[in-house]
Amino acid sequence: MSFDSFDGAASGPRFHSRRRFVQGLAAGGAIAGLGLWPKASWALKGPGQLNVLSGTEFDLVIGETPMNFTGRTRPAITVNGSLPAPLLRWREGTTVNLRVSNALPVNSIHGHETSIHWHGILLPANMDGVPGLSYNGIHRGETYAYRFTVRQGGTYWYHSHSGFQEQLGLYGPLVIDPIEPEPFHFDRDYVVMLSDWTDLSGEALFARLKKMSMYDNYYMRTVGDFTRDARKDGLRATLADRRMWGGMRMSPTDLSDVNANTYTYLMNGTTALGNWTGLFRSGEKVRLRFINGSAMTYFDVRIPSLKMTVVAADGQYVHPVSVDEFRIAVAETFDVIVEPTGQDAFTIFTQDSARTGYVSGTLAVREGLRAPVPALDPRPILTMADMGMDHSGMAGMAGMDHGSMGQSSMAGMAGMDHGAAQQGTTHAGHDMSAMPGMEMTGMQHGGGVQSHPASEYGNPLVDNLAMAPTSRLDDPGNGLRDNGRKVLSYSMLRSSFDDPDGRDPGREIELHLTGHMEKFAWSFNGVKFSSAEPLRLNYGERVRIVLVNDTMMTHPVHLHGMWSDVEDDNGNFMVRKHTVDMPPGSRRSYRVRADALGSWAYHCHLLYHMEAGMMREVRVDA
Repeated sequence: MSFDSFDGAASGPRFHSRRRFVQGLAAGGAIAGLGLWPKASWALKGPGQLNVLSGTEFDLVIGETPMNFTGRTRPAITVNGSLPAPLLRWREGTTVNLRVSNALPVNSIHGHETSIHWHGILLPANMDGVPGLSYNGIHRGETYAYRFTVRQGGTYWYHSHSGFQEQLGLYGPLVIDPIEPEPFHFDRDYVVMLSDWTDLSGEALFARLKKMSMYDNYYMRTVGDFTRDARKDGLRATLADRRMWGGMRMSPTDLSDVNANTYTYLMNGTTALGNWTGLFRSGEKVRLRFINGSAMTYFDVRIPSLKMTVVAADGQYVHPVSVDEFRIAVAETFDVIVEPTGQDAFTIFTQDSARTGYVSGTLAVREGLRAPVPALDPRPILTMADMGMDHSGMAGMAGMDHGSMGQSSMAGMAGMDHGAAQQGTTHAGHDMSAMPGMEMTGMQHGGGVQSHPASEYGNPLVDNLAMAPTSRLDDPGNGLRDNGRKVLSYSMLRSSFDDPDGRDPGREIELHLTGHMEKFAWSFNGVKFSSAEPLRLNYGERVRIVLVNDTMMTHPVHLHGMWSDVEDDNGNFMVRKHTVDMPPGSRRSYRVRADALGSWAYHCHLLYHMEAGMMREVRVDA
């Protein structure tokens, strides 16, 4: 299985206005006979518990089912005919047996192999479900028997690890009831699974990204934007900003590779028009288990007029923190408690981080109610601060001796190999002569400036280097700062338990997240998956992994089979996660206990970034 390239035809002509007009016409999406399947309630404690399977014995059949979310019927990859796949409910301490059968049709355009990966679940390597690493996959007509003991509780999910099947519907929620009583009370319990749907095949969308990586970026800055910025920031600062971005050959509006210009966003398998509804009685405490099962979309979640108390992250309890809003990266889960009262309906509003679209649902005292749906927030613009560079210092850059500049001013200086910058061009190809009067004398690696592996320099697949990245743990993210709401940041997340290992790491591994925006090439250390050697860990050792994001994109990084214990800025244990979000220009560290023998996948969970090469094998040997 290749994670680096896929052949496929680019999509045909755009019918943007029609696609937006019909988006969300289907309330459920799955077609049974001549009508739509009834919408699932998804309540764990409430009426209409459809598509919920519980116990220890499961039979899951992967096949194709016609779906219609946009006005056009397309084949989706489903489990037991359901999108999302059925909610599986296990209990900690039990042994589960899951018989997964491949019933894809012979003429399926989605291939003959399939798989299921149990995201965030601790299990033997041969049960992890990654073809080429864990096992050979499940071929058409075959059944694979997963069997393992459940060693944790909480909110998780499962999805395909074969080709683009995850994008096409093969994902589902997973709830594990813990042995010990939970440290909080609730009266009702709902899963809220967020995802993105496209009528394009995964191969066609990937081919389009390779050919036109900015296809969905309709929001390029205009002359009007320049005039507005000049009035606000001054002409000199605005000119310096435009020249800097031009010199880097990057766009500050390139917030996401794929957005609502291509995607239709779903909540529990229904569009905003379908209005998924969770019922409540006034004064009850309602638990909402948010799961981001999308392929490429970061969602910003809020419920206007309701505070949300975050009680778990990635299935693990955290000290409760009350917020108005949170950003959920691809593959993350957050459990929140809300107490709806004072009105009959509340809107669950989830907009994409690029502010191009949304999906909404409702908490209500009865079916059929809606509350007002807020407008999309203003479109954010990437700043030099988002790239790890202090934008305020750019206006006076001409003639500066950059050897005397502080870290915050030079962090993220895009693509600069400072040994070559005096000749006007970096190894990454950025034309530094576009930045007026830039004198690079005195800029040296070291002395607080981020070092980089040799494989990044002179690399046609690397277009950016972060020179002084910071953790950005207290940053809620671009578009969420100073918006008048209390927004969750990683620094607010504190596990409700001490470091489960307790040992100091015996060694440190630093990896750089690298890419080239125009070529849509993604990698670790500038080396794509097909060319990379495995990362080798010794069984039982404690390792610190340091990630440095050298790209202008945000990446959710997932290590299979082992926990990632995120550290704060002082190197102390902060929060246990299975997916660690990495904003642009950030440097974050976490500890890993290598307690799982075998070969494990380690990758960016943006599906098309993984397929383009941002993946490694981690091998734990005795």
